[in-house]
Amino acid sequence: MPDQSFEGIDAGRSFDWGRAAEDYDRFRPGPPDSFYRKLQALDVGLPDQRILDIGTGTGLLARRFAAAGSRVCGIDLAEPQVHMAEQAAREDGVGVNFQVAAAEALPFSPGSFDVVSACQCWWYFDLDRVLPEVRRVLASDGRLVVSYFSFLPRLDPVVAASEALVLEFNPRWSGADWDGRTNPLPGWSRDDFRLVGLFEYDEAIPFTRESWRGRMRALRGIAASLSGEEIETFDRAHEQRLTELVPESFRILHRIHAQIFSLADRAGRAATAGC
Repeated sequence: MPDQSFEGIDAGRSFDWGRAAEDYDRFRPGPPDSFYRKLQALDVGLPDQRILDIGTGTGLLARRFAAAGSRVCGIDLAEPQVHMAEQAAREDGVGVNFQVAAAEALPFSPGSFDVVSACQCWWYFDLDRVLPEVRRVLASDGRLVVSYFSFLPRLDPVVAASEALVLEFNPRWSGADWDGRTNPLPGWSRDDFRLVGLFEYDEAIPFTRESWRGRMRALRGIAASLSGEEIETFDRAHEQRLTELVPESFRILHRIHAQIFSLADRAGRAATAGC
């Protein structure tokens, strides 16, 4: 994936997720088991369900869906991450069709999927182009799942301290100090989609000092943006800070949030039928 920049992200500073692929694969955890149980209770991630995971990264969601028996494709622009996703799927013993592709130009036929999922990546997409593509590849009764798995700097002092260090090395990183709020009815969904399911809860995720250092290196603002020397200097400083703050093993509070949408015209037909 070539360097990308976005006007509203990191003040336009370019980044390349491919450069973060190794740390992303080793240290960036996917959502916990509870996330998948809640999705299954809302009929997402079922056996034989056709799922497309966009912005799949190293395939964390795609591999879990496949392990549950879903038929899964995963796409991402970062070729190194797609290669790691393929390797991880082989190691997990699951079959996923991973491809290097843009969410704005999906290489699939109309009605190919029962579910399109996007976790922790929705803000990177050009929604004016992505939303018609999602509508096109979804079956008429399909679902779009937009989810987030984010740590909480305003509630967790370790996160706050780590983020403060990231900003010392990359002041343009715009991912710091998330307030924990999400919009249950985002503006982009009002014309073409209808909210049919939602959950949000907090869970403390286990880390060691090493794995939390790796998790923070995998940030857009560090491994995807800084030079190798800058990354090493950041990591040494972060190691020192963590030694002062936490024992070898600890937990980091995360907020898990998911919204499930149906296609608007289907929701309209369902409402009419119920009258």
